[in-house]
Order: sequence, then C-alpha cells, then structure tokens
Amino acid sequence: GNEPERLARVLKVYEQISADTGASIADVIVLGGSVGVEKAAKAAGYEVHVPFLKGRGDATDEMTDADSFEPLEPLADGFRNWEKDEFVVSPEEMLLDRAQLMGLTAHETTCLLGGMRVMGANHGGSDLGVFTDNVGALTQDFFANLTDMGNTWVPVEDKMVYEIRDRVSGNVKWKASRVDLVFGSNSILRAYAEVYAQDDNAGKFVKDFVAAWTKVMNLDRF
Repeated sequence: GNEPERLARVLKVYEQISADTGASIADVIVLGGSVGVEKAAKAAGYEVHVPFLKGRGDATDEMTDADSFEPLEPLADGFRNWEKDEFVVSPEEMLLDRAQLMGLTAHETTCLLGGMRVMGANHGGSDLGVFTDNVGALTQDFFANLTDMGNTWVPVEDKMVYEIRDRVSGNVKWKASRVDLVFGSNSILRAYAEVYAQDDNAGKFVKDFVAAWTKVMNLDRF
C-alpha cells in the first residue's frame, strides 16, 4: 500500500534532512506531510498552520521484528482509494473499519477523504474520486461535484468503478469508486458532504481537514 519504489525516493530525501538536522525520520515524515497540507491550502487561497508535535523516534533493524509485519499489512485503505484484492466485504465497509481503528468520527472521515482526493493522494496516482480540475489544492470540489444534481453515476467494471456523467450531454467527467460514492448515497455521510459542498463553507472545510489531519498524525504520541 505504501508503493515501495515511490516511497524509497522520498525517504532518501528525508534521510538526508534527518542527518542534517538531527530530527528523526519519523518526525520528518509527519512534518513533510503537514507542509504539503499547508501548501495545498495556500493553493486554495487559505493560509493555515498545521500543528506539529515532535518527539517520534526511529526504530533500528535490531529493534524490529520484521517477520511480524506481513500479517499486519493492511488489506485496504479507502482514504487513498486502494485495495489489495477484491474481498467479500465491500470497500466502503473496509473504509469504515479503518476509520474506526483511527478513532475518526463521521464528519472527520468525510472531510479527510474529500481533502485527500483533491490533493491527489490516491494510491498509484489513480484518478478515481478526484473530482476536480485543480488537483493539489485543498478545495471543496470533491463535495461540490459529488452532490451536483447535474451529474449522474453510471456503474462500469462490475459496479466497482463508476463514471460520473453530465446528466444532459452524457459526457464522462470523472470516475469514482464505491468508497467515493458512499459519501453521496449514505444519508449520514451525504449530510456532511452537503455541508462541505456549500459555497460559504470553504474555510470551514479547510479548518476541519487540518484538525482531522493533525488528529491522525498525533495518534501515536500519547
């Protein structure tokens, strides 16, 4: 799920920063993500500060039981639109399980996923659920286009992938997974999506995303 080849290129840079500054690589990873969120918010017209709590340490090979990792590998990560395989359990149910493991509320899950989509954080650079023409900016576009009644959802590929089409012309505008569309079909998640889709709630969305992001980044700190 972490795309080892892509991750290795990033870690090479982070290792140098760690060597130059004395900060742990674990702290640099979190700090790098926070800087990315700040840049994405700025691209959307908002200046934000993402709180950062230092103090994470790096484990050495001697401290690590590498053989124990394989049974702990994730099967899916709906926040990055990734599944290891097809399972009996639906992708949206697996997203719910992951959100529960991270202690996220329904509204935190909603804003975090929508923000990850428009920032282009999908596994493998997938375009599923990236309902925006301004990828990389922390905008409301995911929610605005998800709830737009001018669009219709048409299943393809055994109802695991959907096309978002213009209701009048029939032109395909985007593609989506079941995980993406559950935020439009489930009544509770739809209610939160409509809040974030409102024109006057762009600032609220950015604020809530930063809060949810910071919560996840600090889950290991206490």
